[in-house]
Amino acid sequence: MTTVTVTDPATDPAGQPARQVLPAEEKYAAELAFLAAHDHGPRPPGWALTPSAVVTFVCGSDGALTLTPARRKGTGLPASLTVSRKFVGERALVERCVVTLAGERGLLLVGEPGTAKSMLSELLSAAVSGTSELTVQGTAGTTEDAFRYGWNYALLLAQGPTPQALVASPVLTAMRSGKVARIEEVTRCLPEVQDALVSILSDRRVSVPELSGTPDATVPAVPGFTVIATANLRDRGVSEMSAALKRRFNFETVEPIADAAAETALVRERAGSAVERAGAAFGVDDAVLDALVTVFRDLRSGRSAEGWDVERPGTVMSTAEAVQVASSLGLARAYLPGTSADALDLMPGHLLGAVRKDDPADHARLLGYWDGPVRRRAEDGSALWRRLWDLRENLR
Repeated sequence: MTTVTVTDPATDPAGQPARQVLPAEEKYAAELAFLAAHDHGPRPPGWALTPSAVVTFVCGSDGALTLTPARRKGTGLPASLTVSRKFVGERALVERCVVTLAGERGLLLVGEPGTAKSMLSELLSAAVSGTSELTVQGTAGTTEDAFRYGWNYALLLAQGPTPQALVASPVLTAMRSGKVARIEEVTRCLPEVQDALVSILSDRRVSVPELSGTPDATVPAVPGFTVIATANLRDRGVSEMSAALKRRFNFETVEPIADAAAETALVRERAGSAVERAGAAFGVDDAVLDALVTVFRDLRSGRSAEGWDVERPGTVMSTAEAVQVASSLGLARAYLPGTSADALDLMPGHLLGAVRKDDPADHARLLGYWDGPVRRRAEDGSALWRRLWDLRENLR
């Protein structure tokens, strides 16, 4: 019988109000402090860490790093620490991103949904600036104020246009403090809104004509300021970026995870963390996770691991979606133990929920995958795939 340990969701162990997700600078505060003390190389103006330390923070260290007694003195830091790997991708990609930011040039991360563009943006911002929270979420309703400034209308009516009445956007705050501003889904913004970034990234200042004649009429960017934006390839053409704006960014494409073992390990770690946050233990077998990731990789690429052709669904079979399915399997096993004896029995139904999002025909494509690779693996003698084949009716 599965035992579920339920924690109080309202407070953390110190009795403070709990949060579902911590920003990277808080979650990895110990690593950031250690790296700041460990690497005393040259830092670009305004950076919290050296570029080398930023890469190590994102990609992890090869073994434990050590601090000399002189650098540890009075810091309370440990003598050694292994920096965890947080982004599963090419180290060269991260290095190019860091070099772009060191040159104070805009960085645009593009790729399919679910390839950890936002996570990489957050990690880079936290390591470079010490904060990842100067963020604008791009939508069709985002206005130019989100990139420039707005007004506190109560103060505006009472005092007129004054510096006190001005409400700085996250981008303007980043300019004033020399931080990294993050813009999520920039291509979801209307073109005329996007173009507010052109002058910001070229002139490195924002004019406030309402304060003309005062020292606050122009806000210059402090050294260290730059912008990291993200864009989904599926959104290309929704609000296409102008040529002028594109020229002010270095583009980096974040690809799906190439290594199956690395993707499986990531799914296990992220799904396990999600279930633990919900107050339960993660009870999904490794063999089930291996099969789940195999299905996602086959459908994503249009070819099975054995080289058989697979009809790709219209929806994005991303690692993030695999994490969600694995989390659902873990939560079902923990909180609904009478539903099924094994997480494998629940997989087809949750897979169908992940696949059938954009195109009703994707249901038929998933059935076709069952009639192809799943059946052939079952016929080759795999007991696990035989069980999945027997569960085909659960897809109807």
